[in-house]
Amino acid sequence: MLSSAPAMEILQGFSTSYLVAMAMGFFTSLHCLGMCGSIIGALTLSLRQDIRRNTQAIVPYVLSYNLGRICSYTAAGLLVGLLHQVFILPFGKVDGYRVLQITSALIMGGAGLYVGGWFPRFAYIERVGSGFWRAIEPVGRRLVPVHTLSSSFLFGVIWGWLPCGLVYSALALSATVGDIQRSALTMLAFGLGTLPAVMGVGIMTSLMTRLARSRWARRCAGLFMVLLAVFAAFPELYPLRMQTN
Repeated sequence: MLSSAPAMEILQGFSTSYLVAMAMGFFTSLHCLGMCGSIIGALTLSLRQDIRRNTQAIVPYVLSYNLGRICSYTAAGLLVGLLHQVFILPFGKVDGYRVLQITSALIMGGAGLYVGGWFPRFAYIERVGSGFWRAIEPVGRRLVPVHTLSSSFLFGVIWGWLPCGLVYSALALSATVGDIQRSALTMLAFGLGTLPAVMGVGIMTSLMTRLARSRWARRCAGLFMVLLAVFAAFPELYPLRMQTN
């Protein structure tokens, strides 16, 4: 068994690679463009007609909408960072982190197989957050139609809690960090990774649609997630890990 110091070094070396979390957000967001695109479409249709006719006027609303969503992801990462401290208590520090690594790897591996089209039943994991979503969804509904940037931001905050298996896989990664701040920053990096694809729905619609429908793109994204799952289970294999003293 690894001692606690080396375990923490390897663990943080993989999990604090925020570039990995950002790349994870980008690739998985291609799979979710159908759902995200329809939500952004509903937001756009709720705007005043003079704003809808001006692409430049729409961008600030879509951006504030997405920033609200990313804030919710970051808050979720903070909560996971708090909860993992409680989770490891029954196992002890070293064994607890190892359990989190394996759990994270299983969730990310399932998400990768789901994105690649090999494991559609992974979508059932979204039932985990369905109760909370039913409680807060009416609040978001009351914000439509959107008239201000602040209401657009708040609508995005609600959207950020929409049950999503791929977001849960990012939370599984953030749970292995071993630090509340890093957990939140991991989810922030993941959210920023999703931003280009989701924002691009309204700017490069045809290109993003082709990527989202491409079997090759989905399978590459799925294999990338599976690779992350391997690194989550065996962080010592991660070639770019950052050792900490």
